[in-house]
Order: sequence, then C-alpha cells, then structure tokens
Amino acid sequence: MKRLFLVSVFVILSALLLAQIELVFWTAPNPLQEEFWKETVARWNSENPDIRIKWSTIPAAASSEEAILIAIASNQAPDICTNIMSGFAAQLIQADQLVPLETLPGFWDLVDTRRMRSVVEGWKFGDSYYVFPIYSNPMMMWWRKDLLEAAGFDKAPRTYSEVYEFSTAYSEGLERFGMQVVMGRNWWDRWFDFITYYYAASQGQPYLDVERGRATFDNEYGLEVAQFIDTMFRSKWTAADLGANPFYTGVIAGTIMGPWEINWAKTQFPDIYENILVAPPPVPDSFPEDAPINTFADTKGLVMFADTKHKEAAWEFIQWVYSDIENDRRWVELTNMPPAREDLGTNPIFTAFMDEDPVFAEYAKYIPYAIPPALTEQYVDVQDLMTQHLVEPLMYGRATPEDALSTAVTRIRRILW
Repeated sequence: MKRLFLVSVFVILSALLLAQIELVFWTAPNPLQEEFWKETVARWNSENPDIRIKWSTIPAAASSEEAILIAIASNQAPDICTNIMSGFAAQLIQADQLVPLETLPGFWDLVDTRRMRSVVEGWKFGDSYYVFPIYSNPMMMWWRKDLLEAAGFDKAPRTYSEVYEFSTAYSEGLERFGMQVVMGRNWWDRWFDFITYYYAASQGQPYLDVERGRATFDNEYGLEVAQFIDTMFRSKWTAADLGANPFYTGVIAGTIMGPWEINWAKTQFPDIYENILVAPPPVPDSFPEDAPINTFADTKGLVMFADTKHKEAAWEFIQWVYSDIENDRRWVELTNMPPAREDLGTNPIFTAFMDEDPVFAEYAKYIPYAIPPALTEQYVDVQDLMTQHLVEPLMYGRATPEDALSTAVTRIRRILW
C-alpha cells in the first residue's frame, strides 16, 4: 500500500512538473535593477506556480548586445529580455528575432493602463511595436548652484550666449572650465552630447531619416550645434580631458547627466547634491522663449523573442508586471530612473516621491520632451563617424564647423544608403 501511495505521489508531481511552463528571462546587469527584478520575479513565482520565471542577468560579455547575439546564434536566446535599446532592437527586428507586441491580446489596453501612448510611438518600427519601453532617462544639465552664484548668476544658463557669458566669468586657464561639452570618444557618447544638443536646438527633429537612408543634421540646427562645440573649445571654456569627477571637484560647473547619477551623488557628494540645479540642454539664442526644450532619451525596453514556445505565458507575465502601478513605484524607489510613463508629474503615487527629491522631479517633467535615438541597426557605425569626422575635428581644431558637419554627413550617408 505504501509503495502504491509513493507511486501515486510521483505520478502527480511528474504531471505537475510537465504542466509547468518555464520562461527564461534576462535583465540588465545593474545592481539596482537586479534588486527590483529579484523581488518582482520571486513574487510572480510564488503566485503563479504554473508559469515559472527563470531569471538571471544578461550573461557576461563585451556588451549586453554581444551576449544576446551569441545566445541567438547558439539557439539559447531567452524568452524575454530587458535592456534593449533602439538601435539594437532595429538589428534584431531586421533579423526577424522579435515578436511584434501589438499582435498580442490586450497590447493597447496595457499601453493605456501604463499611460504611455506617446512614449511607445517613439519605438514604432514600420507599422509594428516590437519593444515595450521600460524607462526613459531624459538627459539633463546639472549646474553647480554655488558656483553659478559665486560668479554672479542666479539661474542656469539657457542659451549658448548665456553659457559663453558664464564661462567667461568662471573659466580659469587649465584649472576651471564653464561646462563639459563633449562626453568622451566612445560611439555611445554621441547620444549624450551632439545628439542631445541637436534635439534641443531643432525642437526634436530627427538626425537620421532611416527609411531614406540619410543623415539629416546638415541644416541650420546642426551647424549651430557644431559652432557651439567649436566656440567652447577654441575659447578654452571646456577641454577634452577634465580629470576624475570634474563636476564634484569644481573643475566644471555644468555637465550633462542621466538620472542614474542621482543615488551615487547623494551618497558620495551629499553637500554638492544639495547645490544642483537641473536644467535642459542649452539652445541657440534664436530659440523661442516659450517653447519647451527637447532632449535625448536614454531609454531601454523589453522584448519577446520570436523563438519562444510560450508567447501567451510570456505576455501574461509582462502584463502582470506593467499593469500594476506599484511595480513602477518600486522601480523608481530602487533605481531613480523614470518609468516610461506620461503621468509621472500628475499621479499622486509619483508626485509624493518627487516632492522628496526635486532633482528627480525635474527629470520627470522632461519625459514628454525626451526623444529616443534613431531606430537604425547601424547605430555604432553612424556614431563612430560622428566622432571621427565631426566631434574630434571640432575638439582639436582640425576643421571648421561647416567642413566637419559636411564631412560627417557625407560619410554617414554612404553607409546608410
């Protein structure tokens, strides 16, 4: 009888295990995001024993993109993955690796529940939506209020002329500079300098026409940005090498920052954090006084891979996470990165949090004006060419703004065509 009982238990457990669906889910290798997903997945697994989420961070590699491509090539891609930026999404879409999410039941209901109709449009590829935006980080200027005031300024510079005026007052030889203008020489740095400035100057116009295979920033706005960069370097109001932590040491009074810097600044430089003024990127002097200023959105999203055998179950998990506003509240609490929602400035759940942190509140205000990068699979090549033929020649005075802009656009058009 005992043997019969044990056999029955084994049969039941085996049936349960066979009935259980397991989904492989990868997320960004970021400690704060890991904390969020660890507790969120644990809660799902405890409430949904029939659909188990096997969660881990994206495997170690030179980049998340490389790790994912290796997994796809070896038929070991996850079912769901976060940390997908627009250019890489375009690459995966061209290779038919992603599920168009609008084909799943309740997609638009979820978009409306999360208040992200306008946000999701920035991720449209052709007629489909392959990426569900998770967060949107507007790139904003941080200015040292104490240093501005010491130089006689009671507000953050808004226009190029105001940046020049402050830089004249503050800069001192090789010791101090008005602001950091170029963020580095890596391809991704172009998101955080030239592209950010271009979105601001042009009121959000695209810098690439992906469908026609053209670079489109060889216009009055691109030229104004190039002239701004050139003027700052030629006047020695900025420099290529500013040392470690230049903003916190006072080597510069202003720089572009993402909201991921908030938690680190709070803990490492609390006194300086209390003196931060957050403002949009500077704009040309002719920019309309009452117009909102656009900026670049460092935004990442979630995708479902086409080879998953359990699309309905994967979608059920995604809907569970993003239909509950408490999950977005917890995300903000842990990461300080704004969820890709349009109601951050009006929903009491978030306004209460923002009342305690005016720096984060400023980022939240600019989510409607923050624009993702171009949806092109050639994003690395495009931005490498921006670096080689536009930014570096301006940094080192090797070309005029007009020539640098023309050369960069011509080179980029050759690879896009």
